[in-house]
Amino acid sequence: MTRNEILEFLNSNPIFHMATADGDIPHVRGMLLYRADEDGIVFNTGKIKDLYHQLNRNPRVELCFSNGIFENLIQVRIAGTVEALDDLDLKKEIVAKREFLRPWVEKVGYDQLAVYVLRKGSATVWTMATNTEPKEYIQL
Repeated sequence: MTRNEILEFLNSNPIFHMATADGDIPHVRGMLLYRADEDGIVFNTGKIKDLYHQLNRNPRVELCFSNGIFENLIQVRIAGTVEALDDLDLKKEIVAKREFLRPWVEKVGYDQLAVYVLRKGSATVWTMATNTEPKEYIQL
C-alpha cells in the first residue's frame, strides 16, 4: 500500500485499537478515528480517561486498523508519537459530527475534550498473503 492508500484505508475503517504503556503495564483499547490525512491521524478522548493520563506520561503509541473481513483480512499498524491539539474550532467540529459527545461537552465544557494527532508515523501492512514476508514500513 502507498501512503495515500493507507490513509484511505484508515478513513474507511475508522474503528481501531490503540496500545499505550503505563510504566511497564501495556494497555489496549478500541478507539474511533476522527480523520486521517496529510496532517496526521486525529482522534479524541476525555481528560477524565486513563488514556489521557497515559498519553501525557508517555505519548508513544501503536494503532492497529483492520478491515474486519476474515476471508481477506488486512491489518495496518502504525507506531509513533502523539501530540495534543488545543484547537477549540477542531473540538467544536468533532462534537458537531459526533452527536453522542454533545451532552457531555454541554455539561463539562470543551476543555475536558482532549484531541490528539499522530504525525510522521511508521506504518506496516499485514495480510494473510504477506504473513511470512519481511515487514515493509511506510512513513506517513
